[in-house]
Amino acid sequence: MTSDDTKGTSKDGAEPTGGPQSSAESSGADAAAQRAAGGTPPTAGQPEDAGQPEQAAEVDTAPEGGTRLAPTRARRGMFGVSGSGDTSGFGGLRLPGYVPAPAERPFGGWFDEIADELADALAERGVPRGAVQQITIDRGEITFYVQRDRVLDLCRTLRDDPGLRFELCSAVSGVDYGTEVEQRLHVVYHLLSMTYRRRIRLEVALDVDDPHLPSVVEVYPTADWHERETWDMFGVIFDGHPALTRILMPDDWDGHPQRKDYPLGGIPVEYKGAEIPPPDQRRSYT
Repeated sequence: MTSDDTKGTSKDGAEPTGGPQSSAESSGADAAAQRAAGGTPPTAGQPEDAGQPEQAAEVDTAPEGGTRLAPTRARRGMFGVSGSGDTSGFGGLRLPGYVPAPAERPFGGWFDEIADELADALAERGVPRGAVQQITIDRGEITFYVQRDRVLDLCRTLRDDPGLRFELCSAVSGVDYGTEVEQRLHVVYHLLSMTYRRRIRLEVALDVDDPHLPSVVEVYPTADWHERETWDMFGVIFDGHPALTRILMPDDWDGHPQRKDYPLGGIPVEYKGAEIPPPDQRRSYT
């Protein structure tokens, strides 16, 4: 490998996180600088609909064209309680929603190389280009948003193609963007190429009413317990998992604790004769 192979990472001597290779709205090069360097604006795609792969396959856009609706939700408060008289200060938080924009060419560093290699490898295997719905580069890291029905094809290609060689799935994690967001449940796969010393992410968006996703354990055995935890905490059902059971909560537990609509709960705390109610019932301390 050459010294360029580490560009786009935070390693010593490489391009810094949020450097010119990033297309993030709040860091890296802005749109004008990207276009001056030869970048082109992404072609508008269709809203994400993982339930219709045939239709998605007909979308004639480059992977970085953007064929999904990104979640956006402003953050209000800490505990989800309004009018409680909470005096901690967290109830007054008002943070704007932030979603990185779709990346534009040139990505910079090794990102263009890997995007082209992945596109060619998928074409060789007959996987439609609509399987990759969007590419995002933010803070020096690259994320591929993929259709849920194609996640196994993507993982197998990323593992087996000699120009990619992402041999290890180091983590599978879940995200719930809240009840105001369409397709609020996201599953994120963190992949590592030990051959080329590169890291990427795959991300899949799901509807809370249909949280099914193919298990990748047959491709990455390390995903076994990670998928169980994502099921336990977020209720994502990994079809084909060898033993999808709870891993943190008791087997008979009702609900999935890290979903945004799960009751915050808690227990009262006694302190020097005073009783402080749990966060979702908290009132002024008078």
